[in-house]
Amino acid sequence: MTEDALTKTGDRRADAGSAPPAPPGAGTLLRLLRDGRPRTRAELAAVTGLARSTVTQRVDALLAGGLIGPAGEAASTGGRPPTTFVFDPGARVVLAADLGATYARVALTDLAGQILADTSADIEIARGPAEVLGWVAEHGHALLAEAGRAPEELLGTGIGLPGPVAHDTGRAVNPPIMPGWDGFDVPGFVGELLPGAVLVDNDVNIMAVGEHFARWSRARHLLFVKVATGIGCGIIADGGVYRGAKGAAGDMGHIQVPHGADVPCRCGNSGCLEAVASGSAIAAALSGQGIEAHGALDVVDLARGGSLPVLRALRQAGRDIGEVLAASVNMLNPSIIVIGGSLSQAGDHLLAGVREVIYQRSLPLATEDLSIVSSQVGEWAGVIGAAVMVIEHGLEPQRVDALLAG
Repeated sequence: MTEDALTKTGDRRADAGSAPPAPPGAGTLLRLLRDGRPRTRAELAAVTGLARSTVTQRVDALLAGGLIGPAGEAASTGGRPPTTFVFDPGARVVLAADLGATYARVALTDLAGQILADTSADIEIARGPAEVLGWVAEHGHALLAEAGRAPEELLGTGIGLPGPVAHDTGRAVNPPIMPGWDGFDVPGFVGELLPGAVLVDNDVNIMAVGEHFARWSRARHLLFVKVATGIGCGIIADGGVYRGAKGAAGDMGHIQVPHGADVPCRCGNSGCLEAVASGSAIAAALSGQGIEAHGALDVVDLARGGSLPVLRALRQAGRDIGEVLAASVNMLNPSIIVIGGSLSQAGDHLLAGVREVIYQRSLPLATEDLSIVSSQVGEWAGVIGAAVMVIEHGLEPQRVDALLAG
């Protein structure tokens, strides 16, 4: 007996006590069809290796569940032209909430992340989870009604919070600006008010996902930096969110910068990036110079009005952010750095300061193909990212199979 034959025999014996792997289900076919390209049953059979009869059963299940629909006929190779099928992003809807320190935005999207209806309000996260999440659920139901969709069509709800989040539990972990939120069961609370799964992540992570999904999907490595009341970074590594061991990855706002050593930070340390370069820090520094500014949006308004002290402050804030990002570029080697958040709306001075330092301090190999850009999705990045988080979770093949079986 040859060595190959012995190996095959041994493999069969090793596998004799285990069940053969289950054939791909309807969810696997849906994953193929989510690229928007119409396919025939024969094409799906060729790609999956399933029998035509099995593919027909899977396609019929997806049709019955409304997740796909007919997309016309393919060219005939003799006989009746075969029907093609395509993913239907309108089959279900998703509720997405982007919660900041002082604002809330909620949107209803389809399964392609397209916004169907939205609303926003100035609401402080410090009001506590019951009030803020109650507002999200109340307006979620209103958006469903506005879009003419029934609650049972809701695939799930995605929520971004302005603080560290344990993604697997959906609970905030020692959030510095969120009194009453530490350890609060966000999925459990919202799940009592809205149907479907409830997923929660840090707001900068979902903004990174939204920007990546909407504008930079071909980039495998991206950093999204939110500069607003605070400063944070969402990391896309090899196409997915990198959260770290405790969900604290990307908390660049509390890295010390050289010239801020004597500036106290709300975290208890001194000299943190957030304490010298965030919107609230710039506003405080300007107020000390006799320029009235109460927060990041005031800084943006003053910059748009051409105030030279404000423009200089923004350029320096960009340099400070660049100091921290230069080390990140050497460590992580991203191909795209996106600067977002409210302060990014103040013009090019912040971005220019970031670029100035990164291209000076980072290794040439790491910056050779690096693009540093302003957010192209803007204020919608958070809700789009929260929706994508739910879509990717809810349309995983095994969950689609369970959905159709139920």
